[in-house]
Amino acid sequence: MTDFSQEIRDGMAVVTGAGAGLGRELSRVLVAEGVRVAGIGRSTAPLADLADELGEAFLPVTADVSDQQAVEQAFRKIETVAGTPTILINNAAVYPRRDILDETPESFMQSVNINLGGVFYCCHAVLPGMVTRGYGRIVNLSTFAHIAPAPTAAAYSVTKGAAQTFTKSLVADLGDRFPDIVINDWIPGALKTQMGIPDGIDPADSAKWGVRLALWHDPMLTGRLFDRNIEFLEPVSLKRKVLDKLIGRKRIPLQLSED
Repeated sequence: MTDFSQEIRDGMAVVTGAGAGLGRELSRVLVAEGVRVAGIGRSTAPLADLADELGEAFLPVTADVSDQQAVEQAFRKIETVAGTPTILINNAAVYPRRDILDETPESFMQSVNINLGGVFYCCHAVLPGMVTRGYGRIVNLSTFAHIAPAPTAAAYSVTKGAAQTFTKSLVADLGDRFPDIVINDWIPGALKTQMGIPDGIDPADSAKWGVRLALWHDPMLTGRLFDRNIEFLEPVSLKRKVLDKLIGRKRIPLQLSED
């Protein structure tokens, strides 16, 4: 398959939730790699500070990803000012830590609109340009929260699980027709951020893995799930395990290089 890695780098990366935490660090690492970045966030001031730090390589775009019209306007601005995006990292999310008895229809749907709606709106906005060019890179941030939901995490667990299903749906619809639009999920790990845990991974370290993955443009990655810097292999049936053993096939997870 044709390698479009340089075209990917020469284009524009869009990072959502760029005003703080992991999104901020992803933007920094991408710019350090020579990639121009459009950072989308709800608050103008943090994006302006990051633009002052990173210079012309960073375009601040204030928008709420849960608002369809705001997302459409944001991507029109990005295309007009900086060109058609070649990379999309859907990082924006909320984790309200709210007991289900304290949830309201409005508060629950707010999480749905950000954690799931935002992913859909941004993919919907960026895909036409990728389809026209014939290549692109989409990384959707994910978690294992939906497998064993923790207390006070109903909205987060449900929406992040649904977003992972959305990634699989994108692959089902586009994978065969547009193999060079490479799409997969990435779990950055438990981070030391406001939304994370006090003793978590430094987001600056996790961002290095995320950027390596976003710049790795290979159709074999489509549909694969990465946990931090290594591919997560889905459990297989006993029958499949026996067959693999008989034919000498080993399932070796892909790793993000340290180069």
